[in-house]
Amino acid sequence: MSIDFSSCLDELGARGLLPEHYEAAFVVGSQARGWGNALSDVDICVVTREPWTSDDHGLIHVLLTPDTVTTEGFHSGELAWELKYWLDGQVDQMIEKVAWSAFNGSTLVGQRLTREEEKFLDRMLTCVPLAGADWVLRRQGEIKQSAFRAFVTTECLNLADDYVIDAVGQLEAGDVDSAVLCARTAFGHAVDAVLASHGDLGRLNKWRARRLSSVRPEEISYEEYWNVETMRTFDPAAPEAWVRETAWLCKRLAMEVQV
Repeated sequence: MSIDFSSCLDELGARGLLPEHYEAAFVVGSQARGWGNALSDVDICVVTREPWTSDDHGLIHVLLTPDTVTTEGFHSGELAWELKYWLDGQVDQMIEKVAWSAFNGSTLVGQRLTREEEKFLDRMLTCVPLAGADWVLRRQGEIKQSAFRAFVTTECLNLADDYVIDAVGQLEAGDVDSAVLCARTAFGHAVDAVLASHGDLGRLNKWRARRLSSVRPEEISYEEYWNVETMRTFDPAAPEAWVRETAWLCKRLAMEVQV
């Protein structure tokens, strides 16, 4: 399901949710990517230079200055709308956190950005501008030139490796059920690493299949991915074989990923 983005700003203005002055406004998430359905939220980011306040706004805490992002929400018909008001200076800080100088210090992205901050940078790359298209293009360029992709790819590879090690160790200890779960988790991180290396930096499990179908990386076909994701070759009578095959596949993908 898709919505008419041309009316979004009018909707916000009519509800008194559009600041008098702002740098940009853009749709993010599944609606922006054309993946929305009848129950999908309309997620919009508004970037300002002054904090947005209202009588009943919400707050999200971030590791920035200031350390909160204002939120608003409402329903229009059957659609839920979620708004987040970011400051231009906060965007500066997030991009600085993932500079190449920071990556060379080998700090993982999860130790530098909150999940909300990481999600903002990722979603900016696939957003639909409603206003301030020049601002959006400039920021997209800064994100692409930063080490953000390298940060996310490296973290996914590290997580995949950690879970592979756990799976193998659990097999050796006879804890087969835990090994199966760890192998499945490792595979998800390995696929995310492949996708991140190709510039798709989102890490939500629910969109992994759509992301892979969109990117179509050479490292793994959709059919091979879907066979593992749905555990088609899993034999309850011989789970160890599936764990070892999946662990091997994770290691192969890791060797082929370019950071």
